[in-house]
Amino acid sequence: MKIGIQTWGSNGDIRPLLALAQGLQKVGHNVTLAVTSIDNKDYTDICADLNVRYLQVPKHIDFDIQGFAQRTFRMNTLKWLRALLDEALFPYEQAIYETANELVHDNDCVIGHHFLYPLKLAAARQHKPHVTVTFCHAAIPSATQAPFLFPDLGVFLNKLSWKMLDWMFNRALKKPLMRLWLEEGEAPVENILTGLFTSQKLNLVAVDELFCPFNEEWPPNNHVCGFLNLTEDAQHWAIPQSVQNFLEEGERPVYMTFGSLQQAVPEWSMALFIEAACLAGCRAIIQTSSAQYPADSRQDKLYFIGKHPHQPLFQHCRAVVHHGGAGTTHAATLSCCPSIVVPFIDEQLFWGHQLQTLGLAFAPLPARKANAQSLAKAIQKVLDSETLSNNAKSYSRKMQGHNGVATAVSLIETQLSRLSQV
Repeated sequence: MKIGIQTWGSNGDIRPLLALAQGLQKVGHNVTLAVTSIDNKDYTDICADLNVRYLQVPKHIDFDIQGFAQRTFRMNTLKWLRALLDEALFPYEQAIYETANELVHDNDCVIGHHFLYPLKLAAARQHKPHVTVTFCHAAIPSATQAPFLFPDLGVFLNKLSWKMLDWMFNRALKKPLMRLWLEEGEAPVENILTGLFTSQKLNLVAVDELFCPFNEEWPPNNHVCGFLNLTEDAQHWAIPQSVQNFLEEGERPVYMTFGSLQQAVPEWSMALFIEAACLAGCRAIIQTSSAQYPADSRQDKLYFIGKHPHQPLFQHCRAVVHHGGAGTTHAATLSCCPSIVVPFIDEQLFWGHQLQTLGLAFAPLPARKANAQSLAKAIQKVLDSETLSNNAKSYSRKMQGHNGVATAVSLIETQLSRLSQV
């Protein structure tokens, strides 16, 4: 079967779809992957390795990701999301939609990042099967659970809270998101979260089931597949000898990174990490975001490293300090590492609470409140906790028994089989 996949965003939005493309290709499907990379990273080589046809649309995004991060990291979630869409999606909407129409026309089925409403529109107009992939389950309605950060008011009133969440998203985003929809003569959807951002037939929730204990309460189009883990590139990355030497010199280090968000506050991040590690008295590997601390250099018990696949190195660490991104959360858990979460936005705070609920972290330390002293205390508390260490081992074993890509492929093939029989 010919399958088209379309995604948009940074590396964290693209890697899971690469993993899914690889899985579909391996079982015999012919896959095309179209990418809109807001940091202009090119995935031609890895797609060639995976035997996946690759399209980059457009070839270049005029988006200052560092400047955007510096201007917006203190915004609330809805304002931040609107600003991101205004600068990194809406200006390229027409090019994305043209590619979506081509993908739908040329393939038997299309799969899209949940934000890519142009692909959903193209599939609806051409009457082709459409599947979405969601990386965070915070906005999926649950029969008994309140939305994140809403008070739990009981089953009946929680339903009203979900309606309130829909209203908030509609008020902030519905008008610009419906523009293309209305231009094409389609009736507007009622709610952005459930009507536009997800397929009504199959929405793959790319989250390990450990984090989704209430998934049976979700609307039936939502199915947990698990972490879409791209391991192919890790097989081509070996731990450098200088890092290996550092690892062998003493106890396992703490790994420290804020991912792409370090671009927002590079000097603050590095100063925070360095001072906190010194105060905590721990060895640390710090992903560097500053020319002052070049990659593959070190200071006493600290090693500075550039960009690399996280999991091969996380496996040699005692804990991970991170921002609470979905990918880093899964990678740390899979690698048997407790977390110290320093979230910048509400979605990352959500992941921090998820880790805390499982006993894989203590309470998140919001970035706006973080300083070297508070972070050092949080690190030391995690390193001293035998409970967190044991929980990390237990959940890592459970997660290693799950195969998100295989489950996603099976769910997609089952859905397509059902549709072919209608």
